Amino acid sequence: MSRMKNKAIAMFSLLLAMLALAACSENYSRGEKVGTVIEFAQSGLIWDSWDGRLNLTQTGMNTAGEPFMFSLDNDRTDQDSLVHLLYQAQIEGWKIKVKYHKVKGWNWFENRGRSDYFVDEVTILDRDFANPLRNSGARQGHVVDTIYVVIDKSELRRK
Repeated sequence: MSRMKNKAIAMFSLLLAMLALAACSENYSRGEKVGTVIEFAQSGLIWDSWDGRLNLTQTGMNTAGEPFMFSLDNDRTDQDSLVHLLYQAQIEGWKIKVKYHKVKGWNWFENRGRSDYFVDEVTILDRDFANPLRNSGARQGHVVDTIYVVIDKSELRRK
């Protein structure tokens, strides 16, 4: 009886493992996002990965929604050029388009990146998005002094 029970448990476990692997997909979905990079860093305890967040834009304006989290796949061999481009886009405030794919089930241990959204391609859309006065030749202002105003509410109540 116990041998039958062990065999049944083994078969059930094998069936669950096969179902779990069948549910995995390397290209669960594909898409594009447009915005500016607000965070891009390398992190990780066991596996280091490059991860970032994109502040999404819509018709030239920043949206108020959640930033798009993305990762660079540790399995890629051409990661250096994407790292340099995304780092420069973050520093300069460039508007970029990110083409990505989402995996389902193949990143259980976050060994490929913190996010399940992996960057395939980055295109620069606007290098002067964050600073439109940079190349216009217009005179840029600067801070001369800071003024702090303190309002005493007791003076307001007397009047």
